[in-house]
Amino acid sequence: MSVSFKLLNENAGGRLGQIITTHGVIDTPAFMPVGTAATVKSLLIDQVKSSGAQIILGNTYHLMLRPGIERIKRVGGLHQFMNCNLPILTDSGGFQVMSLSKISKITDDGVYFNSHIDGKKIFLSPEISIQIQKDLNSDIVMIFDECPEYTKDKNRVLKAVNLSIDWAKKSKIEFGNNPNKLLFGIVQGGIFNDLRKQSLDQLIEINFDGYALGGLAVGESQQEMFDVLDYISPFLPREKAHYLMGVGTPSDLLGAVKRGMDMFDCVLPTRSGRTGLAYTWTGKKNLKNAKYALDDTPLDPIVNCPASNSYSKSYLNHLVNSNEILASILLSWHNVAFYQDLMQKIRDAIKNNNFENFYKENFELLNS
Repeated sequence: MSVSFKLLNENAGGRLGQIITTHGVIDTPAFMPVGTAATVKSLLIDQVKSSGAQIILGNTYHLMLRPGIERIKRVGGLHQFMNCNLPILTDSGGFQVMSLSKISKITDDGVYFNSHIDGKKIFLSPEISIQIQKDLNSDIVMIFDECPEYTKDKNRVLKAVNLSIDWAKKSKIEFGNNPNKLLFGIVQGGIFNDLRKQSLDQLIEINFDGYALGGLAVGESQQEMFDVLDYISPFLPREKAHYLMGVGTPSDLLGAVKRGMDMFDCVLPTRSGRTGLAYTWTGKKNLKNAKYALDDTPLDPIVNCPASNSYSKSYLNHLVNSNEILASILLSWHNVAFYQDLMQKIRDAIKNNNFENFYKENFELLNS
């Protein structure tokens, strides 16, 4: 079976589909746990798989700096290196270059920057980013783009759009003929609808296997993000996958699915878990709080995960306040499983043509 995206059903704005890759099928809408440095923080890959995740995300920028691409390439790629047989999407590194590094110079050819690890000067271009991702042997490859910070300076965003389109063309050429991989374009344009449309139209001309929306979740409000999605979603190619990058909270995901998005990634489930915060079907819970000290009920019995239903809130409160490593493990595991449970319930609702009711019943709850 060739790598592809199949649209199976549409209901109340939501899309049910499948992405077929050489490492497995991904049911969409899908949430991808973030494995930036070849690990989903604090979790074994078996725990990630048991949560229901069908794909994870790795990052070109971080892996290029440490451990280095040659070290991963020599064992056959990222799947072998991290013992992961799930499909892997790799971000191109564009966002991290802009957000983490001291930029020396952005040129038409690429970016000169200083490593956030040791200050070493490095050059990353569309061609280098795509070659790295091919060496990592990822299933879904992202073009190299310039992701500007949140700004209302339209000229600044226009400059990023134009540069990103040029880099998209170079990325497509470098990607070449790879029938076992998918290449996604990235729509930029900030909060400006006309720039979003301009970016998308030019990407469609180049022709990609899927289309991502970048430059969101960078400081704008949820409503501003939804406004962008409301505008641009009808113009996205219906037969291609739609990926909202770097998003988000449970209510972000539900609202974005209603606006035609198929794929998501975010560090929030694991980052929150490391700070004692759990997402549940009865709202967010800060396990540091004293009110959980004598609460012997499980965290969330609805979620099919040992971390969710085999340990009491009292015990988790003790672990969090004692700074025990197990607290990060259990809460991260639960949060990733909760996100997967949410996506499964969304898929079921779309399949059963009941997504509008599901949305109305759960959006405010998930936003609390």
